[in-house]
Amino acid sequence: MLPQGSRHPRRNTNLLLLPLHPSFSTLAVLTFPVEELWVINAGKSTHNEDQASCEVLTVKKKIGTMTSTPNRNSKRRSSLPNGEGLQIKENSESEGISCHYWSLFDGHAGSGAAVVASRLLQHHITQQLQEIVEILKNSAILPPTCLGEEPESTPAHGRTLTRAASLRGGVGAPGSPSTPPTRFFTEKKIPHECLVIGALESAFKEMDLQIERERTAYNISGGCTALIVLCLLGKLYVANAGDSRAIIIRNGEVIPMSSEFTPETERQRLQYLAFMQPHLLGNEFTHLEFPRRVQRKELGKKMLYRDFNMTGWAYKTIEDDDLKFPLIYGEGKKARVMATIGVTRGLGDHDLKVHDSNIYIKPFLSSAPEVRVYDLSRYEHGADDVLILATDGLWDVLSNEEVAEAVTQFLPNCDPDDPHRLADAISRIAHNSERGPDTSAALPGSGPRPRPDQSRGEPLEGRGRERGLDQLQLGSADPAPGVHAGGRSTAQAHRASFSLACNLDS
Repeated sequence: MLPQGSRHPRRNTNLLLLPLHPSFSTLAVLTFPVEELWVINAGKSTHNEDQASCEVLTVKKKIGTMTSTPNRNSKRRSSLPNGEGLQIKENSESEGISCHYWSLFDGHAGSGAAVVASRLLQHHITQQLQEIVEILKNSAILPPTCLGEEPESTPAHGRTLTRAASLRGGVGAPGSPSTPPTRFFTEKKIPHECLVIGALESAFKEMDLQIERERTAYNISGGCTALIVLCLLGKLYVANAGDSRAIIIRNGEVIPMSSEFTPETERQRLQYLAFMQPHLLGNEFTHLEFPRRVQRKELGKKMLYRDFNMTGWAYKTIEDDDLKFPLIYGEGKKARVMATIGVTRGLGDHDLKVHDSNIYIKPFLSSAPEVRVYDLSRYEHGADDVLILATDGLWDVLSNEEVAEAVTQFLPNCDPDDPHRLADAISRIAHNSERGPDTSAALPGSGPRPRPDQSRGEPLEGRGRERGLDQLQLGSADPAPGVHAGGRSTAQAHRASFSLACNLDS
């Protein structure tokens, strides 16, 4: 429960806090019924634009026919329209890999993209991992260049072939039976974690393509940022597309696990795209950046500017084209692409246009995430070491260090075995950000459950569990302000805990 009198926020934030120490059992926490995961929208709008989800995924080799058999730890069936599920029929001898999945989605211009991504992105991730699960299980051998090939042995005496030796086959006279096939260079050694990174990148792309294909038929509105964590084979994979942020606090030290993608951080990419494809600007924008809007009276004068190839500034003579509105305008949180959107990566936004024009903004937006890897086995983690995920609403008002200070000052004073201490820690962070009970959060049932006499509708994660995408509750079906997807009012919801308490070190 947060202190009375806490001020309401100007912005919303989703916030997850994940402990790293083995004193908390990941499996024990994550096998709470999925319907115990609550998402509070905090009355931000009539739409559930902020979404979160967590799940235990089981990945098995893609053999045989696809089924919709649910993960026994998940209680959720696939909601993919084509009926594909997380698991497949195969020989019982072949065991799969279990991994843990957490995600945050910050929606804008409607709730559709955030709701759909929170339901389906994990399915796309599982499908991508199915292609490589047998390779991942054999960590002693590097992945083959072509699937189905046997791993190649190292050249004799462990020596790398020179260019000349590669051209002539390495051993034997040209054309002799002992001469191996001609090779120009030895092949790159691709580590297993790069396959997982590629699977996550492909899953984000497929999710975005599905939203594009089905946005009209299923009324998928708006777009969303996406921040996910996958705990797989002893490593954390943090994938971020947007302006959310993940940090690890280990022994009081802050370890950034993501970068934010905004018009300022991606200025050069956006400018280069506009330079190469000027038709995307609709003859209304210039790809050049100036310290301020150029005025007609400044034609012929020299003004500071930046192009896509520059990190510094230089002077150029102002021409007529420079009078157009700049592709990127504003500074900090006020920076916008085409005066419209302040985030440059995410999912959806396929119908987003510049106001009162026919210029689409989607070509400048990317669904590609940045993926960072954290090897849990390389470090010893204490009871107070945590991974924090939050959308931009938190980081707008608190720095990494301020969040770390709030956590490190609070957790040591708590009983390490208390499952509610993480909830209290996040409440403290929310209070420090002066957001009070309006802070949006994912609640996995670690706090008190509603009494039987309390009104409780079908939870967000439970809706559509056995239905296709055409029955997801989108748009006008969203609940009224102050009531989140579970049917409890915001006032009731913040009596529950504000954290997702799960250990990633087991």
